[in-house]
Amino acid sequence: MGFPANGGSASDKPLKFLIYGRTGWIGGLLGRLCESQSIDYAYGSGRLQDRASLEADIAAVQPTHVFNAAGVTGRPNVDWCESHKVETIRTNVVGTLTLADVCRERGLIVINYATGCIFEYDAAHPLGSGIGFKEEDTPNFVGSYYSKTKAMVEELLKNYENVCTLRVRMPISSDLSNPRNFITKITRYEKVVNIPNSMTILDELLPISIEMAKRNLTGIWNFTNPGVVSHNEILEMYHEYIDPNFTWKNFTLEEQAKVIIAPRSNNELDTTKLSREFPELLPIKESLIKYVFKPNQKTDGA
Repeated sequence: MGFPANGGSASDKPLKFLIYGRTGWIGGLLGRLCESQSIDYAYGSGRLQDRASLEADIAAVQPTHVFNAAGVTGRPNVDWCESHKVETIRTNVVGTLTLADVCRERGLIVINYATGCIFEYDAAHPLGSGIGFKEEDTPNFVGSYYSKTKAMVEELLKNYENVCTLRVRMPISSDLSNPRNFITKITRYEKVVNIPNSMTILDELLPISIEMAKRNLTGIWNFTNPGVVSHNEILEMYHEYIDPNFTWKNFTLEEQAKVIIAPRSNNELDTTKLSREFPELLPIKESLIKYVFKPNQKTDGA
């Protein structure tokens, strides 16, 4: 195979990334990061479930690494997947597996942006305990069809030694105008629940994913900042740094269940493995202030 063992350094060949998900949020950010780091890259034009089109992309681009930021999350949210199950399977399961398989045949590592929304707090990992789910834990959340497909494909991808699976959760970036941004979402909701969760600050973690490719890391990684933050804690920061007139209302999970189709995942992921590899990784609240709220600050007092 063309990829070394987990953690081997990249070859002397100049980096060239093939990225899937050009029109998506993470895919777009990856392209901009490559430009800022002067890394040669190209976006894939093939459909993930079309093996021949992936083979043509790889032949044309000759990449050193492949990034998969394509996938179906549903618009406006994951409830879409409940009524579009075949479309969800086609991209999230068939497509992702096809890409992994094509790349394995060619000795290429795939950095796969997956989800950590495949767990929910339980008796062994109680809310507020600080006990997070580890990389090797079996997913226990199947409340939404989206999460169900993601857990299925993660299990199958364990057999592909060329895949680096990054469990992203509730992604946040400094672009507060982006409707996919978790902060933007909750500031626009009429009511929000208030539950501590692990989350991913993209401004800090996407550059780390590029470094992971350079180090040829594979396997499953909880890809969130250490610790948890609640909806209210984020909205309090928003009130402090961005809009002192901002107010919000809470409601319970039971009340939320009446206005959504599929239940949502709430959990804490254990980031020991990622922090060991990247000791500079900031805890979630510090990362929020440094990468999101300070750069966007509109108030004087914070």
